[in-house]
Amino acid sequence: MSELRTERLLLRGWRESDLAPWAAMNADPEVRRYFPGVLTREQADASAARFQAEIHRRGWGWWAVEVIDSGEFIGFTGLDAVEDVMPFTGVEAGWRLARSAWGHGYATEAARAALEFGFDTLALPEILAVTSVTNVPSQAVMRRIGMTRDRADDFDDPTLPPGPLRPSVVYRLPRGRCQRT
Repeated sequence: MSELRTERLLLRGWRESDLAPWAAMNADPEVRRYFPGVLTREQADASAARFQAEIHRRGWGWWAVEVIDSGEFIGFTGLDAVEDVMPFTGVEAGWRLARSAWGHGYATEAARAALEFGFDTLALPEILAVTSVTNVPSQAVMRRIGMTRDRADDFDDPTLPPGPLRPSVVYRLPRGRCQRT
């Protein structure tokens, strides 16, 4: 299993001690603002178990993110295959952090580490990021890590119910354009 280190963060497998803070952040309506709703404890635990199973199976995925200096779990960042129902294929980068971790540059730092892993270790030709058109903060991270949006790729996410979250954007980063940390 791969672990990634940055100057301030450790991207690692999931631990039992991550479950309570993971559930708390996914029960926070502000953290889940760009998702259809909050998660129950059972749903949060199940998602963490799925994430860990994927990391164990293939050596990468949605890693738990820990602040090295404090040992605090702050969310997840990583890579995963685009869902089959999407109108495109590839591997996407993603992140979700607890509110207390916002505004510190952690999402950008962790995402860059995931991109480097994807390009250097997995030899991916391109990495995508997908979010709701309304999720301006996540799109800002996408731009900071060097991704670009082509409005021709915008789509309605078939995994979301009709409503304001369904219109979505795709940002892309080809292998040769990755900004190294």
